[in-house]
Amino acid sequence: MNDADTLVLTVGPPANGGACVARHDGRVVFVRGALPGERVRAQVTARRDAYWHAQVREVIAASPDRIAPLCPIAGPDGAGCCDLAFAAPEAARRLKAAVVANQLERLGGYRWAGEVQTLGTGAATGAATGWRDRVRFGVGADGRAGLHRYRSDALVTDLRCAQLTPALVEGLADLRFPPGSRVHAVVDDDRTRHVVVTGRGRPRVLHGAYHARHTVAGRSWRLPVTAFWQAHRDAPARYSALVGDLAHLPPGATGWDLYGGAGLFAAALAAAVGESGRVLSVDTARAATGAARTALADLPQVSVRTDSVRRALARERRAADVAVLDPPRAGAGREVIGLLADAGVPRVIHLGCEAASFARDIGLYRGHGYDVEQITVFDAFPLTHHLEGVALLTR
Repeated sequence: MNDADTLVLTVGPPANGGACVARHDGRVVFVRGALPGERVRAQVTARRDAYWHAQVREVIAASPDRIAPLCPIAGPDGAGCCDLAFAAPEAARRLKAAVVANQLERLGGYRWAGEVQTLGTGAATGAATGWRDRVRFGVGADGRAGLHRYRSDALVTDLRCAQLTPALVEGLADLRFPPGSRVHAVVDDDRTRHVVVTGRGRPRVLHGAYHARHTVAGRSWRLPVTAFWQAHRDAPARYSALVGDLAHLPPGATGWDLYGGAGLFAAALAAAVGESGRVLSVDTARAATGAARTALADLPQVSVRTDSVRRALARERRAADVAVLDPPRAGAGREVIGLLADAGVPRVIHLGCEAASFARDIGLYRGHGYDVEQITVFDAFPLTHHLEGVALLTR
C-alpha cells in the first residue's frame, strides 16, 4: 500500500451504496467499511475529479456501534456479500433510515422521518444471519463455486456467507462445476434443497428438482430455481399482506400488478376484487409469468401477460383502481410513471430495493400530483446496505 494512497480520515454521515462520507483537503471521499464518527486509516481505491473512493484498512477510533464482523468471509479482502457485517444490526437499520431520508429529500422532495422495520421472527429478535434461502454462485476457472468480491469478477470460494441458511451450501464447496457456469441453490418452503447448474446447454439439476415450491397465504407457487423470488424467507408473506392492506379494493374493482413476477401481489389483489373484478399481472420474464399462470389458474379474474410494463400500459384501455409496481433496482422511471398518471390510476403501491431510484420515482409521482400517504422501509437484506421501501401514493 503506497503512502500516497493512504488517508487518515474522520468519518461523517452514511451515503447511499454502503459507504460513509469523509473529507480530505476539501474533497469528498466515500469510505467503505466505516461508521459515522470513526477515525480511520483508509486506502484510496478510485479517484474522480469531484470525489474519491476509499476502503478502511485500520480503525483508529471505533464507533460504539462497531462489532466483530458477523460474516466470516466479508471485508476489504473478502467477498462483497455483507458490507455492513461490522455494524450492530440495530445501528445498521439506523444508517439505512438516514440514507432513505436523505435520498427522499434530495431526489424526491419529500421529508421522511420513519424507522427501518425488521422482517420476520429471526430479524425481529435481533438476529441478522441465516435469513436467505436462495443464492446464485459464480464458478471460476478452477471449477469452484464462489461469491464475487466487491465490484470484481474474482470469486471468494469460502461459501460461509452469514446471510445464507447453512443448508443452502452444504457440500457445495467440495464440488467442481464447469468454469463460467452458475450454481443456483434454493431451500423451499418444504425445507427441501434444490441445486441447479446453468451455463452452456440445458440446466442440470444437481439436487432436488428444477422447480421449488413456495407458499404464501395458503397458495402455492411452483417456479424454477433460476426464477426471481424474494431472497428473505419472510418477505413474500409480509409484502403480500401489506399490499393487500394498502390496496383498499372493493369487490368488482380493477388492479394492476406491474413487474408482477410470479404473481404474488396479483393473488392479494384478486382476493380483494373477487370474481366480479379484474387483475392484470405483467412481467417480461417468461419463467415468472408461466409460474403465475399456473399458481393463479383457479382465479378467473386474473390475466397474466408476458410483456414490458411500458407496452402493456400503452395498450391498456381499461382504467385501474390501484396499481402495484415492484420494478427492478433501476426503478420504474419517467415513462412508466407518466403512463400511470395519464391513465388516471388514483392509488399506487410502489416497491423499491434501491434508495436512490426509489426516491427518484417518488419525486416523479409527486410531479404528477400524487401525494405520499405512507412509506414503510424494511431491513429486507440484513448485514448489507440494501433495503426495501414500500410507498402508498394517492391522487
